[in-house]
Amino acid sequence: MAEEKEETQQEEGTEEEAPKKKKKGKLKLLIMIILVLALGGGGGFFAYTKFFSHPKTAEANKDEEAIQEEQPALFNLDPFVVNLTDRGRFLKVSMKLELIDKKYATLAEEKTPHIRDAIITLISSKTAESISTPEGKFQLKDELLMRANASVGKDVFKNVYFTEFVMQ
Repeated sequence: MAEEKEETQQEEGTEEEAPKKKKKGKLKLLIMIILVLALGGGGGFFAYTKFFSHPKTAEANKDEEAIQEEQPALFNLDPFVVNLTDRGRFLKVSMKLELIDKKYATLAEEKTPHIRDAIITLISSKTAESISTPEGKFQLKDELLMRANASVGKDVFKNVYFTEFVMQ
């Protein structure tokens, strides 16, 4: 009987060791699969960023540069409050002048007092009736553009935008 107990204990011991070995084998297999997937994913990401994303990035940069070139360079002027020729009527107007090229921005800044003087002189010579219609506003824009370019000395501005136009 003692021998039978020892044999059964030995048999039980070998049975316990077999599942442990199977568990270790499954754990190793699982770790190897995870490592292969991680390395494959890292390699795929590297290949994508290195070989496939650059042409799109270059195209995107070209598109951004084209958009920046298309955006107009605007020169801001402080608001004007001017008496009109009609007694007791005045006009408050804010405007932006569009430059032909960004390189003229410094010239426009230097000539700001001359530009403001030309604009004030022109607007104060107008009547409320002449600038209240859409046609009158378009004519005023044309005259302002002509006067602003004349005060700088060359054609620097290509358009005038009213950002505020209040008459009383």
